[in-house]
Amino acid sequence: MSVGTLVATAGAGCDGTMTLPAAPSALIVIDVQDGFSDTRFWGPSANPQAESHIESLVSSWGAQVRGPVVLVRHDSVHPDSPLFAGSAGNRLQSFLDTGAAELLVTKSVNSAFYGHPDLHAWLQEREIAEVVLCGIQTNMCVETTARMAGNLGYLVTVALDATRTFDLTTTLPGGEHITRSASELMLTTALNLAAGGFATIATTAELVRPRQVGTG
Repeated sequence: MSVGTLVATAGAGCDGTMTLPAAPSALIVIDVQDGFSDTRFWGPSANPQAESHIESLVSSWGAQVRGPVVLVRHDSVHPDSPLFAGSAGNRLQSFLDTGAAELLVTKSVNSAFYGHPDLHAWLQEREIAEVVLCGIQTNMCVETTARMAGNLGYLVTVALDATRTFDLTTTLPGGEHITRSASELMLTTALNLAAGGFATIATTAELVRPRQVGTG
């Protein structure tokens, strides 16, 4: 099954319709940093269109008066990481304008809710109950943030095609060697979040459609 097929399936309600966020909702852009271009460190990636979809979401968000844009940056504490705080790779990608964003959250763990300043408190102060997530990596910081947002009571949407990740491999204590491709991991994240009730899965195209405005 393709990423696009799973987006359509996981994001649909029981009557086949999409349930997308209503304003105001915050767009949370997670860890879109220069260091993720280092494929020698991270390995093969998936969904090369992710950054263009993220840019579309960011550029359309304010125009559609949906709510604030929040940028999240991972400040790794490991000197050998391409995302190490203060390194060139730690920078947000150039198409993201930190000056135009309403908030920049920095973190050193997976969840954007364990960063500085306090994202949950900031959203609560503004009475924002709905969040849309995009960024890198799908199955790491995006999924962790989505799960926690769901647990905190937010209505969560993940723009799956505005995320990407990397192949992953590990060896279990019993010696079993496990490898999953980046595409497989993206599908698993979509399945986990949708079937687990943490988030709705949507496409960028669905989220950037102009809203229908009622007439009095």
